[in-house]
Amino acid sequence: MSPIVKKKREHYTLPNRYVLLILTIVCVVLMILSFSTNILSTPLNTMSGYTLVPFQKGLNAVGRSLIDRAENFKTLEQVTNENADLKRQIAELTKDNTLLQQDKYELTKLRELYDLDAEYEEYDKIGARIIARDSGNWYSDFIIDKGSNDGVSVDCNVIAGSGLVGRVSEVGPNYSKVISIISDNTNTSGMILSTGDILIVTGSLKLMEVGVIEYSQLADPDGNVGVGDKVVTSNISDKYLQGILIGYIDTVNTDSNNLTKSGTLIPAVDFKHLEDVLVITDLKKVPNVNYGQNY
Repeated sequence: MSPIVKKKREHYTLPNRYVLLILTIVCVVLMILSFSTNILSTPLNTMSGYTLVPFQKGLNAVGRSLIDRAENFKTLEQVTNENADLKRQIAELTKDNTLLQQDKYELTKLRELYDLDAEYEEYDKIGARIIARDSGNWYSDFIIDKGSNDGVSVDCNVIAGSGLVGRVSEVGPNYSKVISIISDNTNTSGMILSTGDILIVTGSLKLMEVGVIEYSQLADPDGNVGVGDKVVTSNISDKYLQGILIGYIDTVNTDSNNLTKSGTLIPAVDFKHLEDVLVITDLKKVPNVNYGQNY
């Protein structure tokens, strides 16, 4: 760069102290004008309208958004806590309701056993609970929690619900095995309560699928036996005490010999839902004569 140009530029450069002095004077003049007149009010207002107002609106919008989110979060937290409390209350109420239903069920069963005990009050009995059973849908063979230590012996009659369940077939010190009247090929000597006619009740798990078991060898020449008649244990049974309800006649069919009748009966006991039973500790007393019955 030539010395001439350099000198020319240096000639037009103001010292820093003059620039500072000029700016100070301008600022003082503007301050005086702003306080004493309204000359700058309009430009300043216009400038603030374009700069400060949108910025303030933005800040207000952000603030409102943060406040709304905070309130929503607080509300959500409250709802979550209330929901958790409601779930706990529902769980407690469900538990209480289950316990009440269980107590009601137990009370119903105990009332049934109480009524059954009163119905056969002439016999000594003890209560027992079923603790195991054979596989399948029916209580055809099962184990109870009472044994010889409790006075139970083989051939003790077992009752529940409204009548006869079966008899004890095996006894241990603190348990017993029961074989029920619905077990396959199990025969029970029965009697029509209204007529005294004898018949044989035969267990059948297959027929129990439709809620019945068989009977046969019913002598009813006058046709007095009909649907709904009660069948009880007979006086000639060597295993079962007399007069315990077995079930109700469901069908009556005349055999091919035209002398006897057979059919099906509905058991008095719900053999699908057994839990507690009564064991009659009295045994059937029969003369020491073998007629080949064993039922």
